[in-house]
Amino acid sequence: MSWWQRAVIYQVYPRSFQDTNGDGVGDLEGIRRRLPYLKSLGVDALWLSPFYKSPMKDFGYDVADYCDVDPVFGTLQDFDRLLEEAHALGLKVLVDLVPNHTSSEHPWFLESRASRNSPKRDWYIWKDPAPDGGPPNNWQSFFGGPAWTLDEATGQYYLHLFLPEQPDLNWRNPEVREAIKEVMRFWLRRGVDGFRVDVLWLLGKDPLFRDEPGSPLWRPGLPDR
Repeated sequence: MSWWQRAVIYQVYPRSFQDTNGDGVGDLEGIRRRLPYLKSLGVDALWLSPFYKSPMKDFGYDVADYCDVDPVFGTLQDFDRLLEEAHALGLKVLVDLVPNHTSSEHPWFLESRASRNSPKRDWYIWKDPAPDGGPPNNWQSFFGGPAWTLDEATGQYYLHLFLPEQPDLNWRNPEVREAIKEVMRFWLRRGVDGFRVDVLWLLGKDPLFRDEPGSPLWRPGLPDR
């Protein structure tokens, strides 16, 4: 078996783990200081929830830069020190990878929404309105409401299975796949031992973008999800 199939993996949510600078938010330094304690628990590996640069609309799962640390958590140097000391203790480190969507403030999306002719337009999922001007289909966001938001400047809707601030990447585009692979290479070169991939099952969408069928269990008064 591979090591991860038999390991004790401990999830660390940096924001609430330990604050070392008095700002009320946990940080990478707080995790580093607790490594000996985590080792004493019999932990084999740490899984770090997102610590990337983010507007924090969804607690860091709206990533604005996959290859940098949000200042609220520290710096890349803090991460390197944490990783080095974890490895010295025999602990492996996994980081969260969020490949289904980015933040709406990510440079990729800003370029994508700038124009229908943008080189990165196809990096995200854009569709014309339905004949009545509404969303392209009846898909719902996991957080409630339509999974589509109209960009008035370009007259098309973009897909977001979570918040409007979390536009979905288009995984049918090979450039997107290569860009995420490069993100993974960035962290592997720094020495991480692997990734926990967030909402992996959502990467593939119906290529025809057909309406979801109604549930036979739904009745008036129940939520859409």
